[in-house]
Amino acid sequence: MTIDLNNDPRWQRLHDNTWICPCSGESHGGLFDLAVPRPDIWQDDFDQSSESEGSYPMNRLTDDLCVVDGEHFFIRGVLQLPIINAPEYPFGFGVWSSLSKENFDLYFDSFDDKQQDHLGPWFGWFSNQLQGYPDTRNMKCRVRPQNDSQRPLIELEPTDHPLSAEQQNGISLDRILDIYAENGHDMRDALSA
Repeated sequence: MTIDLNNDPRWQRLHDNTWICPCSGESHGGLFDLAVPRPDIWQDDFDQSSESEGSYPMNRLTDDLCVVDGEHFFIRGVLQLPIINAPEYPFGFGVWSSLSKENFDLYFDSFDDKQQDHLGPWFGWFSNQLQGYPDTRNMKCRVRPQNDSQRPLIELEPTDHPLSAEQQNGISLDRILDIYAENGHDMRDALSA
């Protein structure tokens, strides 16, 4: 059974008002993406000052780029899941994907360009474990750079993995609320009141 979101009071509360998350105390208006701050391989004790033979340090982490041991390269992108009956409001995860050095260099060298969509798509390995899913690390994905300084889109290879299936088939509002709860933002009671 598919729920008509236009008649779901939780959906209306989520979009019609600014509300305070009861778990984090943060103010939200509408859906918000969940973000992973770094690829899972990153260790907080990496020395970011040592230089490699290339054009970046051996270990480097920024909001958008990551290099590990001068030979593993990652970029941050957005994995979007279409919402069933509301595909114009995708639910997103800010996540990391590996890239080959060649493709990482292309992205790095054009990082400040407004036109990047012609660069990809590129093959990558999904580089995070997402809460609420069986192991998501090292899933095959495609990285699609976007224009206008938007983060690249991450598209998983179609498989029967639940995350890949949700990207292909959509996700329900109930499932989104469960994912929020598993990530420290349980707003189910606040939206049902």
